[in-house]
Amino acid sequence: MADQTPDPRLSFKEMCSRFDVTPRTLRYYEYIELLFPDKEGRARFYGPREVARMTLILRGRKYGFSLEEIRQWLLIYDHQGTEVQMRRFLEMADRRLGEMDEERRQIEASMEELRQLREETARTLPV
Repeated sequence: MADQTPDPRLSFKEMCSRFDVTPRTLRYYEYIELLFPDKEGRARFYGPREVARMTLILRGRKYGFSLEEIRQWLLIYDHQGTEVQMRRFLEMADRRLGEMDEERRQIEASMEELRQLREETARTLPV
């Protein structure tokens, strides 16, 4: 009897569906060496390592890290291990949190200016 164990790898289409990304995005991540799928002819298959990497890539994008920052961070794991990678993450997170605090300050200032302009404009209109 043949082994009926399902392939733990995802096809290209399954990977796009699981992570809700376009085929173009997935191909681009491969092109810039964020992902390294197994290739069988023209088909691509993504194992648990690539699924984990994709999870980290999308999490990094969510928090505003550049693809190059993410790529460099993933390379640390490959070459220097988990502890160095985690220490680098702490540095990256601290920097990004500082940037986000500044962005929030700028947004709040812009919102206050817009509120004032709106109120000034509203006062000039007849009732």
